[in-house]
Amino acid sequence: MTAVSLGLIGTVLGGDQYSALAAQGYRWVTVNGPYACTSKEDAERITAHHTDAIELQVVENIECYYLIPGTIVQVIKEDPARGISEIHLGSITRSLWTYNRFLSKRPVKDTYGVIETPENSGLIPTVDTTIVPAVPSDDSTARSRQNRNP
Repeated sequence: MTAVSLGLIGTVLGGDQYSALAAQGYRWVTVNGPYACTSKEDAERITAHHTDAIELQVVENIECYYLIPGTIVQVIKEDPARGISEIHLGSITRSLWTYNRFLSKRPVKDTYGVIETPENSGLIPTVDTTIVPAVPSDDSTARSRQNRNP
């Protein structure tokens, strides 16, 4: 009974974490395809008339990027009239546009069964505080070795 209770508490606490992330504008991708575009118009074009030819064209011209289910994104701005949002992906420096229907406020597991968070996705830069001492270079040894050869 205690184990079940502790398991439920862990689930509730985990759910609160994801609810807090959703409240901060984080969303999880639910679709697989080139649906994150550099402009609203490109997002509308690829979604409205999705063919292999259009997909190839927008990807080759770097107008759209592939979304992968479970990827976490941060919503920067929403256009509720169009049902579209400007988003930021951890691995891409420019902002992109995608439809809200491709995003979820509830966590979605990625292909490895992991729920991405801003920290493990690259959305929040982590600072490596490990101090690695520099190895002193001995230039005199290097010079003497080089000078032995005529």
